[in-house]
Amino acid sequence: MKTPKSTLLIGCGAVAHEIVSMIEHNGWDNLKIQCLPAKIHNTPQKIPEAIRQKIRANRDRFDEILVLFGDCGTAGILDKVLKEEGVERIPGAHCYEVLAGYGNFAEMMEKEPGSYFLTGFLARNFDRLVIKGNRLDKYPQMIARIFENYTRVVYLAHTDDPETKKLAEAAAKTLGLNFEMRLVGSGAFPDFVAAKWNLDINP
Repeated sequence: MKTPKSTLLIGCGAVAHEIVSMIEHNGWDNLKIQCLPAKIHNTPQKIPEAIRQKIRANRDRFDEILVLFGDCGTAGILDKVLKEEGVERIPGAHCYEVLAGYGNFAEMMEKEPGSYFLTGFLARNFDRLVIKGNRLDKYPQMIARIFENYTRVVYLAHTDDPETKKLAEAAAKTLGLNFEMRLVGSGAFPDFVAAKWNLDINP
């Protein structure tokens, strides 16, 4: 087995629960996670340097660092930073593609391009991060304009939790969009980490 002594996973707060669950479910005790706050997606230009700071602050504390971020709106700048730092990231345009699974995400977008995605974290913090984070509580008339090209909310559910599903449904209602739930578990995250270190994935 290729497992290093210790590995830091740098992830996004929007999928922190899914990553922690992946680590615990598989017993990957050598893996630790640190997350950037989910609200950083409102200012994607800040993501590359924030991840660089995480890398540099932890380089001497871990044998390996992996980044569990997609490009996430950085227009390739994140990849430039990671190349400079010698750190690899999971493939994908954003965390939703990774969480949904690459083939599933492509199928969903082909079927309905106007899809707005929620993780469990975003469903539970929708008002704080999406509504108040974009000042839509003060300018509710902007909701229809901002989301006019969307047709549905797709909740990428880690587990079939009824309370979180209700919150996701309420978010869809707030946006005036149709609702769909997809049970995705931890998406493509386990396959990426397991392939990197030749680890076994628990069913």
